[in-house]
Amino acid sequence: MSLVSQVIINADNELRYPTIGELQTIQYYVTTGEQRINISCKLRDREQEIVQKASKAIFNIHPEYIAPGGNAEGARKRSLCLRDYGWYLRLVTYSILAGDKDSVERIGIIGVREMYNSLGVPILGMIDAIICLKNASLDILEEDEKKMTTPYFNFIIQGMSQ
Repeated sequence: MSLVSQVIINADNELRYPTIGELQTIQYYVTTGEQRINISCKLRDREQEIVQKASKAIFNIHPEYIAPGGNAEGARKRSLCLRDYGWYLRLVTYSILAGDKDSVERIGIIGVREMYNSLGVPILGMIDAIICLKNASLDILEEDEKKMTTPYFNFIIQGMSQ
C-alpha cells in the first residue's frame, strides 16, 4: 500500500481529515516521486551487479557457507541464495516506490525467521547477507538516494534481528 493510501485509510478509520503533518508527508512523497522511480530503476537495472558484489562479500565473511556441507555449497544451493538476494532487492524497490515499509513488512519480514530456521539457514548469516546487499546497493547510488534507500534495508535487518 502506498503512503497516500495509508494516510487516507488511517484518517477514514478515525473519521477525520488528514492532519497537517500527514498532508506534509504526502507532499514530500509527491515531490520525491521522480527520485524514488530513479532509485528503483537503478537497483533494478543493476540487480545482477549488486547481487554479485553482495554474494562475493558474504562468502568472504562466511566462507564456510560455500565449503563442503555449507548452506551455499554447490551451484544449486548458491543460486537459491542469490535468488533470495534478488527477492530482497525487489522488496526494497517496492517500498521505495510506495514510500513506506509496508511492502517489506507484509511480504518480507513476517515469518522470514521461521522459514530460514526451518531450512537450517543461519539467521545471523542472513542478516550479514542483507547488510552486504545493502552496501552493494548503496555503492551505486548518490548521497541523497542513499538516504532514501537505507531505511528500507535497515528495516529488513532489524526485522530479522528480532
